Amino acid sequence: VQLQASGGGLVQAGGSLRLSCAASGSIFVINVMAWYRQAPGKQRELVAAVTSGGSTNYADAVKGRFTVSRDNAKNMVSPQMNSLKPEDTAVYYCNAAGRYRGSDYYRGVFDGWGQGTQVTVSS
Repeated sequence: VQLQASGGGLVQAGGSLRLSCAASGSIFVINVMAWYRQAPGKQRELVAAVTSGGSTNYADAVKGRFTVSRDNAKNMVSPQMNSLKPEDTAVYYCNAAGRYRGSDYYRGVFDGWGQGTQVTVSS
């Protein structure tokens, strides 16, 4: 299973960006799709996650500003990031966890990451 992330870039404080991540491969089911971020000198942290049933979870720091949506048919997850702040500056990574189709009836487990995409918010 491969994850391809897109979006990101440079924006002024108060602006908006939309990221997108698409999963491809022999996917049987994706239970959770999520975005994490890692700022320089800090640990990677969860930004937002959404289950296949549509349940969402947000970091306190982004609640009310970020909204994550998921397209199960396309295996895509897209966070809309509004009212961006300089402290949102980080490399953002998408993550997906679920099961893939193996040979015959085998269903393996995967937990994969996309390439990071830089989000920079200037003050």
